[in-house]
Amino acid sequence: MSGEEEENAAELKIGDEFLKAKCLMNCEVAIILEHKYEQLQQMADDPMNQVSQVFEKSLQYVKRFSRYKNPDAVRQAREILSRYQLAEFELCVLGNLCPETVEEAIAMVPSMKSRGRALDEEAIEKVLNDLSMIKKFD
Repeated sequence: MSGEEEENAAELKIGDEFLKAKCLMNCEVAIILEHKYEQLQQMADDPMNQVSQVFEKSLQYVKRFSRYKNPDAVRQAREILSRYQLAEFELCVLGNLCPETVEEAIAMVPSMKSRGRALDEEAIEKVLNDLSMIKKFD
């Protein structure tokens, strides 16, 4: 992205590095950190493997704000969102915030409507319905 061009998440102008980056939803980060936490707990006798306060706070944060709790639900949410040609940034915003209406989804991720492959409201409604079904059984 050139220095002259202004970044704008609503138009998905967020820089090439960020567009190409793999983003994770809070629930995915929670699974990774939980696994690492368990590993650290098993090796707690070694002073080099102590759990830092920053690590614990990070784990608490992502667990608190994770919309999906079990690994199967997390995988299903990622699969559903991946079907709709969303940028990683868009996918994670929707997965983290779980809007309930099309209007909320567009307000949170306006680039869904402003980009060339703009999703129609029916497709957005289907995404939201699919995600809400996962939350019901999570």
